Order: sequence, then structure tokens, then C-alpha cells
Amino acid sequence: MSALVEGKTLSKWYGQIVALNNVTFTIGQGVVGLLGPNGAGKSTLMKLITGQLRPSQGEITVFGESIWNNFPLFHRIGFCPEQDSFYERMTGAEFLSALLHMHPFGDAEIGKRVDSALETVNLSSVRDKKIAAYSKGMRQRIKLAQAIAHDPDVMVLDEPLAGMDPVGRRDIIQLVRRWGTEGKCVIVSSHILHEVEAMTSTILLMHNGKVLAEGDVHQIRDLIDRHPHSIHIRCSKPRKLAEALVGFPDVESIRFDPEGDALTAESRQPDEFYGRLPELMLDNDIELEEITSPDDNLQAVFQYLVK
Repeated sequence: MSALVEGKTLSKWYGQIVALNNVTFTIGQGVVGLLGPNGAGKSTLMKLITGQLRPSQGEITVFGESIWNNFPLFHRIGFCPEQDSFYERMTGAEFLSALLHMHPFGDAEIGKRVDSALETVNLSSVRDKKIAAYSKGMRQRIKLAQAIAHDPDVMVLDEPLAGMDPVGRRDIIQLVRRWGTEGKCVIVSSHILHEVEAMTSTILLMHNGKVLAEGDVHQIRDLIDRHPHSIHIRCSKPRKLAEALVGFPDVESIRFDPEGDALTAESRQPDEFYGRLPELMLDNDIELEEITSPDDNLQAVFQYLVK
């Protein structure tokens, strides 16, 4: 993966408070979820990536160049901030037009880009409505519109789903995934893990100003080998299946659901476990209804790494 955004031994402190502590990472094309609880350092990192803050120590580059005071590079970056910052008396279309005039576009091109951005985020019908009268969801959408209107190569989206209704969240998740497949570099922050999990499996996991893990969430989970892998199975004969599983050395424990129609097994060798399961089901005339892994998600990975 070629590095589009790269941080090397990056630190940022405010007086006695350390917001980022010796962070190193590499981000390429596609969607990357920047994850962690509130106060983990996500917003500080995003402001460093977009050139709003200068590192106290270390280096951050975008397209191989230092971003700090590199104003020509700003045209290739789109930023959707968490906080609202609008000219409230402007309409949505006027707001986008004013920001696009900061780029070297002619009036005709600006008009096309305003129309396209508003259509992309489903705000065409309220383009002439003043932002002061926008709902929270509309405000989130107009922030996204200004972040994409100049067609940036790198998009940095800070909590873009905050305040949106379920339909709005679904629409934005689909948009983010589309931008990633188009070759954009999209960095999305959230403290709600399942939201980012719907957009991408590539994550940068932060806690207390440090990067705990970087890469594919499933590969990261596989590396945490000191924790057994949980497999939840709903089937026609859970007790019969338990009898068949309990003799294998990699199966550490089995527990039944209160309803009695499912079990959860723990194994330190999940590939072998999954490999033998179909034959066991056939040999014992067991019908499989559902198989899931409560460990194979971002919430579990984050909890394990923090521990």
C-alpha cells in the first residue's frame, strides 16, 4: 500500500497535557476508520493531518510532503469537522459557492460543483434555504458537501454520522464506501465502532493518545492469540454438538444459551474449528441455523487491546 498520509513518531501536547504520544502510522487509498473513545486523540490527529495544528514532535506528510503551512496541498484535502461552523444567514448553495471561490475555479465550474455536491448529499431540495433553519442532519450533510465539492484526493471526516437519522446514516455509509472504491483516501473517525465497521474493516485504533493497532480488523483479531476465539452456534441439537466438540484439544470451553437452542464454544485454533464443523454436523445429523463470532468485531478487538 503506497502511503498517502504518513505519521512518524508524532506527538502533540498542550502544556502539561499530552494529546498524542509517539504515534506512527501509514494510510493509503480506501477507507480507514479512526477509532477510539472520546479523548483518545482522534480529533487532534485529524487536525494534524489537515494542517490545522503543528506537531510538537515528529513529522506528518501528505503525498510525501509536510502538510504544515503547505497551502497548495490544502486544495487536495477535504475536511468535515465535528463542530458546526457556518455563516448562518447564507443558504446551503451560497455557503458552498463561497468556499469554492477559494479554489481556482471559474463561476460556471463553481455552479456545477455546487449542484453536484448538493445532489450527492441529498440537499438539492433545500439549496436555497438558510443554514440557520437546517436540522442537525442537514447541517451534517452540508458539512460533507463542502468537504467533497472541490473533489479532493484525501477526505478527513470527523464524526460525520453524528446527529443523523437512520436513513441519513445509511446514505452516508454508502457514500463513504463508494469514495473508497473510487480510489480516494477517506479517514473517518468515530467512537461508535459498529458504524465504522459498516464502512470498512481497515482501522487505526487509538487509546490515550497512542495507536493500539493498525490494519485489517480480522487480522488484528487473529494476532491476539492469548484470547480464545468465541464461536456462537445455533442448531437443531446443541447438546449433541457439544458432545462432539468437547473432545478436541483446541476447544477450551462450551456454554449453552439460556433458551437451550444454541451454544458458544471457545477455541484457540479457529481455522481448525471451522474446518471440522461441517463434517461433525453431518455425522451427527445436526441442522445448522446460524453461526457467528462475537469476537470477530471491532468492539471485541478494542476491548482486548485496551485490556
